[in-house]
Amino acid sequence: MATQTKPAELGPPNAFMGILALPTEAQIAAALGSAIDIWNQLISWSSEQGANEQEWKSSSPAYGWSLRLKKKKRTILYLSPCQSCFRVALILGDKAVAAARRASLPKAILTKIDEATRYAEGTGIRILVRNLKDLAAIEKLALIKLAS
Repeated sequence: MATQTKPAELGPPNAFMGILALPTEAQIAAALGSAIDIWNQLISWSSEQGANEQEWKSSSPAYGWSLRLKKKKRTILYLSPCQSCFRVALILGDKAVAAARRASLPKAILTKIDEATRYAEGTGIRILVRNLKDLAAIEKLALIKLAS
């Protein structure tokens, strides 16, 4: 049975919680700090894979702002800026979950998938990105999602 994610397990909060206006590029860069290069690399890579539409959204000031990387109308990755890092969320359908289990992903990522809550739209996982090595698993999962 899947377990519910507790707020403390999500890591650092969104850098733009409580902010009503869309953050500027300068504000995003300031919040991300050195992680801005990794952020930009993931956005560029996603665009090269076909997820080249970007949409900033805030469902509520309590949650802050996130960037959706989309291919046509389908969201592939959700990026949430934090202080000196960012969080990537993916929603994987059943085919993508099965493919992820067959892929050579780190055990920690497979555990996240196994423990994630399954919703009608799919299984949602969140991965905190602090350094470049964190991108490999995200890129594999994004490719799986794009192929499913």
